[in-house]
Amino acid sequence: MGFETQASLQIKLDKCLQIIRKYDWLINSYVLDFYVDDHWGKLPPSWRSYFEEVSPEQLCFLLSFDTTQQATNKVNKVWPLTILALRQTFQQLCIDRRQQCRESLPSSPLLTHPKLKHIFTKGVKPKKRHELETMASLCNQICQEHPVDFVVDFGAGLGHLARNLSYAYNIKVCCLEMQTKLNKQAYEMDDYMEKLKKKYVPDVPSQKPEHVDLCLTAEMSPEEFLQTIEKNMEIQDRNYQFGIIGLHPCGDLGAILMRMFIKCQQAKFLNFVGCCYMKLSSAECCGGESKLSSSSGKDYGYPLSNYLRRNIASSMLSYEAREISCHAMELYHERLSLKDYEYLKVHSFRAATERIIVKHYPELRHTRLSSVKHMPDMSFPDYFYKAVKDLPCSSIPLSDLNTPTTQNDLRNWKNIVIFYTLRLFFAPLIESVILYDRMLFLMENDCQVQINAIFDPRLSPRNHITTALKNR
Repeated sequence: MGFETQASLQIKLDKCLQIIRKYDWLINSYVLDFYVDDHWGKLPPSWRSYFEEVSPEQLCFLLSFDTTQQATNKVNKVWPLTILALRQTFQQLCIDRRQQCRESLPSSPLLTHPKLKHIFTKGVKPKKRHELETMASLCNQICQEHPVDFVVDFGAGLGHLARNLSYAYNIKVCCLEMQTKLNKQAYEMDDYMEKLKKKYVPDVPSQKPEHVDLCLTAEMSPEEFLQTIEKNMEIQDRNYQFGIIGLHPCGDLGAILMRMFIKCQQAKFLNFVGCCYMKLSSAECCGGESKLSSSSGKDYGYPLSNYLRRNIASSMLSYEAREISCHAMELYHERLSLKDYEYLKVHSFRAATERIIVKHYPELRHTRLSSVKHMPDMSFPDYFYKAVKDLPCSSIPLSDLNTPTTQNDLRNWKNIVIFYTLRLFFAPLIESVILYDRMLFLMENDCQVQINAIFDPRLSPRNHITTALKNR
């Protein structure tokens, strides 16, 4: 994204949140309650009238902010002006999700070495491989421009990112992972890499990663954190510098590593990609007063910036809002464009199921159901009994599933697709608020910050990398 000042970010945040407050009724609605709460009836009449003549594939217009795409459809009706205005506004306010060009990023020939590449990719799915290679390449570039003694990888898991950095780019890495089992496996993979490297490329410099058992919490002090790092890295004094990296730290871990970055004088740069925004702890507002939803004191995950925290009531994002912001907009766009109607009908099955459950067992409303792998031509009764197999409602007779009400619900599956698409339409705006808040928080603490869409959003929906450098 382009250069931003604190003032420009504050203006964008205000505009984004004003829109979100106006459409809270839509954003905070569960699709599974579509029939129970008559969500369709809550849409503006002009929207309902328009959507009655629109095919599902024409909804792609809502999930692409491409300025070249025309607001037309087969019935030659103009989209409701409020929707057109929102789409135009989102183009201006939302952080661009289109993947930026990667050609300028450095790469390592070791990643494609015929004798070594399998260890870099062993057990790694294409999505993760794409993220690892891009993240490592970007981190290497930052380390070249802003040299450090080592980098700290938060939530390192099996150490895949660390091996990319250590062996492909000769960067010393300290991996922090709370699960001892994962660290043990990571060491075994490192040992295997060492053997292969000595055999096939003995003259290529590299540094074996260090793996540390550590559960990082909001309560951990910078002093305790630094002592742990120094002990495991065998550092004798504090005349050193390091970078902090994190590939999809879940929930509050992103906020924790940002705070640790700011509090540790030795931390020189920060480079991370967040995820699971719905798991962020947040401030809840009661009677105009803020109340924390977690036991971590004032250090909750959203909002972070002083600017938003001064007026928590107007800046809050519900769980439902943060959850929809994590959905894969580009993939749904693809399913709409391909007319993948069988997949699109799944939401209708779930909502029809919820109406039946609420009618017969109202106390089970919003109960978690069993996962059902949707198959072509799956019948609704087949779906229903698989979804509720471990619940009392599994005894509901088939005759109560084939009622006129249920049949009407299933015929109106397109309305649910429309409603879900409308909620997904707001997802980039909500994610932008979270990312702008993080960016502003870092800038308030004297950092230079950039947010860039480095990953392909079709492979990795959370594709923005936040990079921060301290001014001091």
